[in-house]
Amino acid sequence: VQLQASGGGLVQPGGSLRLSCAASGSVFSINVMGWYRQAPGKQRELVATMTRGGTTNYADSVKGRFTISRDNAKSTVYLQMNSLEPEDTAVYYCNGNGMGFNYWGQGTLVTVSS
Repeated sequence: VQLQASGGGLVQPGGSLRLSCAASGSVFSINVMGWYRQAPGKQRELVATMTRGGTTNYADSVKGRFTISRDNAKSTVYLQMNSLEPEDTAVYYCNGNGMGFNYWGQGTLVTVSS
């Protein structure tokens, strides 16, 4: 399975960005898709995940601001990020897991700064 993330960039505080991650290969094996992030000097942390059936899980720090969605037909997961804060600055990684396997995308940088 390969995961290709896109959509990062520079945005001002209060702005919005949408990340996309497309899976290819043996996508039938993936149940959960989601996003993690790693800020400089910090550990990678969960942002949001979504199961194939639509169950979501969010980090407390992004609840009410970020929305994860998924198009199973396209094997793509999205992360709509609103009301961005400087603390959201990080490399965002797409993740997919299922059937005992765990996959990571290459990461996309999100910078929130004025």
